[in-house]
Amino acid sequence: MNSLFEKFGIKTENKRIYEMAFTHGSYATKMGLNYTYERLEYLGDAVLSLIVSEYLYKMYPQYEEGKLTKLRANYVCQSALIYYSHELGLGEYLKISVDELPLTENEILSIKADIFESFLGAIFLDQGIELANDFLSKVIFKYIDEEKVFFRDYKSSMKEYGDAEDIEITYEVLEEHGFPHNKTFIMAILIDGEMLGIGKGKNKKEAEQAAAKVAIEKLGVLDE
Repeated sequence: MNSLFEKFGIKTENKRIYEMAFTHGSYATKMGLNYTYERLEYLGDAVLSLIVSEYLYKMYPQYEEGKLTKLRANYVCQSALIYYSHELGLGEYLKISVDELPLTENEILSIKADIFESFLGAIFLDQGIELANDFLSKVIFKYIDEEKVFFRDYKSSMKEYGDAEDIEITYEVLEEHGFPHNKTFIMAILIDGEMLGIGKGKNKKEAEQAAAKVAIEKLGVLDE
């Protein structure tokens, strides 16, 4: 992990917490470890939301709660986390066993989003809120300043399409699994009762957006 510490300028006496931050459940099972990154991911998610919320609160004093919430979603959504994780090269530190759990490309991307949050959780526990804030200021704040778009409201686009074509668009939960703090939802989008796409997310709204994106791409409703 020394290359990780050098890369991010981390001086620590608690290397184990960073090992935990990059340990996927499949690797833990294979190696007989009693920890994974999931608890740190849970913590990092909260830290990320807090710090980004504060930055947006100060940056946009004229915005009401609803607009700030929508704006924050753009910078903490899965697509954004995947982008940050890739930019930082966090994937090279991931410990995972594909032999224990064969994964799709989308699942690998989801895990890369997870480890951004678990890494942040480790930084927070080890270095404190100020250094966690400093880390995010270097990674995320520049994208807030330039108003980079990570999140598109595919669900609203599908609703507009349904209204225009006079068709019924509904969503259905196909699967729901995981611990209460770290659930995964699989949702289907149905058009007049016919399934047109399936999406995965950490909550129903995220999974619905993913399913709507699949439907939009199939229908050619929205140019990417």
